Amino acid sequence: MTTPMKAPIPKKEKKRLEVLWQYDILDTVPEQVFDDLTELAATICEAPIALITLVDEDRQWFKSKVGISQNETSRDVSFCGHAIMEDKLFIVPDAAHDQRFARNPLVLGDPKIRFYAGAPLVTPDGHALGTLCVIDKVPRTLRPEQKRALEILSRHVMTQLELRRRSLELANVREEREKLVCDLQKVRAELQVARKKLKTVRK
Repeated sequence: MTTPMKAPIPKKEKKRLEVLWQYDILDTVPEQVFDDLTELAATICEAPIALITLVDEDRQWFKSKVGISQNETSRDVSFCGHAIMEDKLFIVPDAAHDQRFARNPLVLGDPKIRFYAGAPLVTPDGHALGTLCVIDKVPRTLRPEQKRALEILSRHVMTQLELRRRSLELANVREEREKLVCDLQKVRAELQVARKKLKTVRK
């Protein structure tokens, strides 16, 4: 029995992971804006399963999901691990007849993947963090308008990730500024006390 082909590793994997972690989104709670995009992808592509995945060092974690209960799977057996190697939509019409996935536990067991289509979530500097993907339990493909919609929705997911990252950065900047102001006030107060003591000594 042949073993499933492991997901390949991108050439700039170290940098890709550093960028992913900068978004500080792994293991966060569900957010409506992402769930809406996942639901829309499932509806447009007429798929029972849709996911927003983020490919971490050893796992793929689901920021949003429709049609499955798991929160993550091993990266080794992930379809999205293959999809992030591509610049465009990655489609597997029938996983059971694809040598890369035929013995994959996600094909042989739950969720019994037969069809997969994933659009990579690419950062402005060109790193694929994960995918917006749709999955079915029967062999099939996507119509041209569905492919286009999935690509458009993936860009909207990336826009939301960018907005979220920038909001966190702004919050951190405000926090640092408030700390600096507080520290400066303490220093001024200490200087005033020191000046009063100095005046007392001179008298």
